[in-house]
Amino acid sequence: MVNIKTNSPEETYSFGYKLGKLLKSGDILCLNGDLGAGKTTLTQSIAKGLDVKDYVTSPTFTLINEYEGRYPVYHFDVYRIDDIDEMYDLGFEEYIYSEGVTIIEWASIIEDILPLERLDITIKRGKEFNEREIIIEAKGKRYEEIVKELIK
Repeated sequence: MVNIKTNSPEETYSFGYKLGKLLKSGDILCLNGDLGAGKTTLTQSIAKGLDVKDYVTSPTFTLINEYEGRYPVYHFDVYRIDDIDEMYDLGFEEYIYSEGVTIIEWASIIEDILPLERLDITIKRGKEFNEREIIIEAKGKRYEEIVKELIK
């Protein structure tokens, strides 16, 4: 597990952009954190790192947004999921086992159906207004490699 502290939105954005540059086809990112912690902002910067040109918004009411970049990007927001079966109805498995990069906000809600190998990222607010603590847990060799590159 790695902890990264950022002191401004620009530093958090830079972290996400660098992460996006490291991602490859099939990668899965699971984001967690309180409301307003910065999950969507982090997703926007990751998407830029993946060469997504569109403006990335949170799919809170649609549950999933799709974007084109270096790879297809599938952005889930499962905050409003009441039953995990809803994820299967969306074709969740087809997305996460595809050639795209999958980013899931509020991933802990669907923990039971997440792949064992993934990158878990928790964002916490710091003591200062713009301070964030980003906790990264690599689950699987591929994700351990990503973390090693991130902390260089």
